[in-house]
Amino acid sequence: MMKKPRILCIGMPVRDLTFHVQGLPKRGLKIGAERFEEIAGGNAFNAAVAISRLDGGVAFCGPMGDAGETSSRYIFDKAAELGIAMQDIVHMPGLVTPISTVMIDPGGERTIITFRDPELWKVRLPEADRVLSDCDAILAESRCASFCTGLCAEARRRGIPVVIDVDSAMSMREGLLTASSHLIFSSEALQATADIADDAAALQKLAKVTSAFLAGTRGSQGTVWLDPNGGGLRQTAAFPVHTVDTLGAGDVFHGAFALAMTENQDLENALRFASAAAAIKCTRFGGAFACPQRAEVEAFLEHGGSN
Repeated sequence: MMKKPRILCIGMPVRDLTFHVQGLPKRGLKIGAERFEEIAGGNAFNAAVAISRLDGGVAFCGPMGDAGETSSRYIFDKAAELGIAMQDIVHMPGLVTPISTVMIDPGGERTIITFRDPELWKVRLPEADRVLSDCDAILAESRCASFCTGLCAEARRRGIPVVIDVDSAMSMREGLLTASSHLIFSSEALQATADIADDAAALQKLAKVTSAFLAGTRGSQGTVWLDPNGGGLRQTAAFPVHTVDTLGAGDVFHGAFALAMTENQDLENALRFASAAAAIKCTRFGGAFACPQRAEVEAFLEHGGSN
């Protein structure tokens, strides 16, 4: 049997408390939720969940709170269920693992409030020789640039691909722009980073400061990307589905793309594979844990994107 690709995900796990509501409450009011779920989340952790469910090998690295606190134990238990290797997690004594309140409306859109202890950003990750051993690719959150840029740069020096999930504005001088091989922005983060209110123009501007593959995800409008082989601006359409929960969909996209890339799928097919995985996830409740299995994605693609 061929060895599974092994992807190292770097980020901050989050304990998500999700409430399904008819609408957001007005200031000072109380409302009831129709459904509640507790989910282990966070961008990179969600991507790790997706990689595992899509039949890839995955490890996780990053800071968490004290080893004895409730959220830390909960996330470790969830990781163990999926076979996500957590030996390179760095516990920060006395601190709290990030926690979010997530409100999901009937259309599947979510409103999120997250607490991340500022002291978590002071983490020192394990040595590169340890975490990059047997590593086929890295997937990291852009928000973790302060503690992961050096490791990502070392991975690139070793010829290991580095995929960055960018969901908030970056500086045009940010080190991750050149310490990565693939930068996948949300549309909002793309435009904010380039300071241009147009995805195509923003990608062209960023191409002047990095040689990385550049793409912008736009939800139901699909993905826009620059063809690194001189083909100019390209688009990958999203698959139309009945959406009930978008929580974790973007992270599923990033995890699926990173896995497809390590399998040597070409960019167009890797983006279609990622779009299909994210689309199916949106039809199900449960955050990234609702990511489909590999066979489901392949069947979905075989039938032209219909269930």
